[in-house]
Amino acid sequence: MKLYNLKEHQEQVSFGQAVRQGLGRNQGLFFPSELPELGDVDALLEMDFVSRSSKILSAFIGEELAADTVEQMVKNAFQFPAPVARVKDGVYALELFHGPTLAFKDFGGRFMAQSLAAVSDSDGKITILTATSGDTGAAVAHAFHGMDNIKVVILYPKGKISPLQEKLFCTLGGNICTVAVNGTFDDCQALVKQAFDDEKLRKDIGLNSANSINISRLMAQICYYFEAVAQLPKAERDNLVVAVPSGNFGNLTAGLLAKALGLPVKRFIAATNVNDTVPRYLQSGQWEPKPTIPTISNAMDVSQPNNWPRIEELCQLKGWGLSELGYGAVTDEQAAETLREMDVEGYLCEPHGAVAYRILTEQLQEGETGMFLCTAHPAKFKEVVDDILEKDIDLPGPLAKHNAMELLSLERDNDFGQLKEVLYSVQD
Repeated sequence: MKLYNLKEHQEQVSFGQAVRQGLGRNQGLFFPSELPELGDVDALLEMDFVSRSSKILSAFIGEELAADTVEQMVKNAFQFPAPVARVKDGVYALELFHGPTLAFKDFGGRFMAQSLAAVSDSDGKITILTATSGDTGAAVAHAFHGMDNIKVVILYPKGKISPLQEKLFCTLGGNICTVAVNGTFDDCQALVKQAFDDEKLRKDIGLNSANSINISRLMAQICYYFEAVAQLPKAERDNLVVAVPSGNFGNLTAGLLAKALGLPVKRFIAATNVNDTVPRYLQSGQWEPKPTIPTISNAMDVSQPNNWPRIEELCQLKGWGLSELGYGAVTDEQAAETLREMDVEGYLCEPHGAVAYRILTEQLQEGETGMFLCTAHPAKFKEVVDDILEKDIDLPGPLAKHNAMELLSLERDNDFGQLKEVLYSVQD
């Protein structure tokens, strides 16, 4: 498979190069030069999760990796389910929090780790640098923890992720270095991009990124959309509307790629919190990011989503109008109210899922089936959820274990010089 740089189309790379590089020249995102043909989608939907995912990912990767190699990578990465739960008549939740760090990022993070191991020179130096607004950090840290010849540096905005999110990935040590940045998630992303623009640094430490800008993570996320549709009753597949809680917009990009491959989804809805750059853009046609506002759905506190250019590219290639996308933004007060409504329905959720559920149920039309993505376990936001629902929800095993451990994070200013010092220091 060839991929091209969205900013410099003449830069074309293989899957392995894209995985190793992360970003192209001029901070450009890589995008498939052509979308594979999957054949009979109904037959695909009859397959089990691992077999189907292996087929989808092999179709993307092509002859670069043998089919049995890809299947083993998928088996190693997807060792947990993505179940669909009925919330009420005609509305389902796709639960993506059954992995080791209780968030959807486990799928992409673990498949990326498998991909990097498969395409890398065992003697080469690799440093993963990534920014997180909450869940990416844990998924990446756990996916790469203990891997030989790979150093991982994770940036996150100090005080702007939940305490339990922080504990889950900032307590590992070893080859994992976490940095609390005095700034916003957008500041963290900007530092990552600066690092990739420093050619000497990039070569010195073998720089790579595990954000959803890395194509291997994005490809892995396509698979759980097929798994979601496969679990629906066949009578409810024809008019399916999927609402995606959106921050950096990798999840929605993956869903649209699944639709482009033939998955029967009638339309997607981009659901954000008050960091609503994309909903305002879809309404007005003006791209006008505002300063990031902290919310209770902190993983979506992103004002300049990295993956949006991929969505525009895909829509242009497929002849889809952006007007076909549903969209909406939800305040903290509305998210809290929705969590209480869902609790009455008998479904325990957290703020990100509640944002998607609210907009889905507001926009769902007669005869349509609705599905929303639950991207994290409610216990990852225990303080917020307990307060809103007046409950004391239990901590699952992984959270309870890491909650008792000591934080190992460094604290640094929003300063590229300080980041460079950290990146070189972890090589020792």
